[in-house]
Amino acid sequence: MDNFTFYAPTYFDFGIDKEQNVGKLVRRFGGSKVLLHYGGGSIIKSGLYDRVINCLKEEGIEVVALGGVKPNPRSGLVYEGIDLCRRENVDFILAVGGGSTIDSAKAIAAGTLYDGDFWDFHQGKAIEKALPIGTVLTIAAAGSEGSPNCVITKEEGMLKRGAKSDVLRPKFSILNPALTMTLPPYQSAAGITDIMIHIMERYFTTTEDVEATDRLCEGLLKTMISEGKKVMKNPQDYHARANIMWCGMLAHNNVCGVGRNQDWASHGLEHELSALYDVAHGAGLAVMSPVWLRYVLEKKPERLVSFAVRVWNIDLDMNDLHGTAIKGIEAFENFLKEIGMPASFAEIGAKREDIPVMAEKIIKSKGSLGGYVKLNKEDIIAIYEMADDRNQS
Repeated sequence: MDNFTFYAPTYFDFGIDKEQNVGKLVRRFGGSKVLLHYGGGSIIKSGLYDRVINCLKEEGIEVVALGGVKPNPRSGLVYEGIDLCRRENVDFILAVGGGSTIDSAKAIAAGTLYDGDFWDFHQGKAIEKALPIGTVLTIAAAGSEGSPNCVITKEEGMLKRGAKSDVLRPKFSILNPALTMTLPPYQSAAGITDIMIHIMERYFTTTEDVEATDRLCEGLLKTMISEGKKVMKNPQDYHARANIMWCGMLAHNNVCGVGRNQDWASHGLEHELSALYDVAHGAGLAVMSPVWLRYVLEKKPERLVSFAVRVWNIDLDMNDLHGTAIKGIEAFENFLKEIGMPASFAEIGAKREDIPVMAEKIIKSKGSLGGYVKLNKEDIIAIYEMADDRNQS
């Protein structure tokens, strides 16, 4: 295990009707004038918007509202939010929604206190300070409610890039699994996929002697498999929703990733897809992660054997480790199909002729991809082509 530091200050308030505590929590963490940041009309139709507003007003907290966050959140709304926070002297940001809303809130929080362009942070500049953030989570997927991460799409050039700092970790996050019961099945499935691949990005490592985090990763993945199937059959299963929501936070606050190098190739590959085609992040990951697994199997099979045996209960065949790993990949692919996720470029509207452009953008931004197996431009193109070749299968 490698040396590491781990700082996770978020206060979690978990359970039914916990959003009623939002005013008290904003006040507890120093907020007096809040930017209420949200997406479309779903929180208004459900009544959640009014409940949150009333709770804030009961605590004497002023509210400035900014809606309009889209999946794969855009830079334009971030700039608008920064201007609004400065003009209104906002001292706290409350994100009510899923990962896109929370990420947009984080970008606004950092940009408000920065003299330059917030996009500097998404090109590697360190984030040293940000407005405090709280969240009311409505979608279990991205894990942004407990993470230091933030991903934004810059509309000029359609570049989807991340930033990271512990100052972006929310001060509090309210997690009520009941708020996720009305999600469409496809959105629930995309969230399940996103959570699982957050764990897998950490599981596929070259660091040795990381038994504690290996077992955490495997346990969370097995939980997602069992509870994911339950939710897809019965969207009103509160306890399955609760387990998924908590797994989503644990998957990405990095408790599973400390002391080990991590991969993140699947996310790097997918970000270009969702930036270019505006595909749901989890759906793009469902296309890219299995073909990444098949590609790296030929280069570094060890972890894929463990993945098959410990996560998917495949019998270990010492005379055919490659075959054991393939069965694990197939089990993963079958699970994704069972919950309704896509498997090919055709299903998400991606085009083969765009592959060189996507590969070039990755190389220009990162130089290479992957911690488990380092991928160069030729590798990236080959993996994208594998995803496109599935159109014919």
